Amino acid sequence: MEEFKDEEYYNNLDKRTSEYKEWKAQFEQKQEEQSNGLGDTVAKITKATGIEKAVKTLFGDSCGCDERKEKLNELFPANKPLCLEPDEHAYLAEWFSKNTNQIKPTDQRRLLEIYNRVLRYNKKPTNCASCFKSVVRSLRKYYEAYS
Repeated sequence: MEEFKDEEYYNNLDKRTSEYKEWKAQFEQKQEEQSNGLGDTVAKITKATGIEKAVKTLFGDSCGCDERKEKLNELFPANKPLCLEPDEHAYLAEWFSKNTNQIKPTDQRRLLEIYNRVLRYNKKPTNCASCFKSVVRSLRKYYEAYS
């Protein structure tokens, strides 16, 4: 598989090209390979250290590892961001192109909707500009990585 080119290269590609679609598929596959939660992380560690093999040898395949892994993933999920929807991507592209320091209440609500859905948070609107800067920074970082 070909190495990733500079992200700036993909930022300038037409989203309809096969090259962009291949990059996006690789991006999504990388996200899928990330841990879904603590259970996946523990499973990776036990496999790397040889503990998994020892447990399977002693207790067989029905040792309960898979059930524990799923339960840990459920209790302690990874904060894996979701993909931007096309309308969210378009909104962010337009909003970031304005390069403004002022945020209207309607923009703040829309930015929070996107932030909360994609990054799985539940932030509320605020009048504190410095508090909202972190939301904008996170969205910009995610948008630039995604675009």
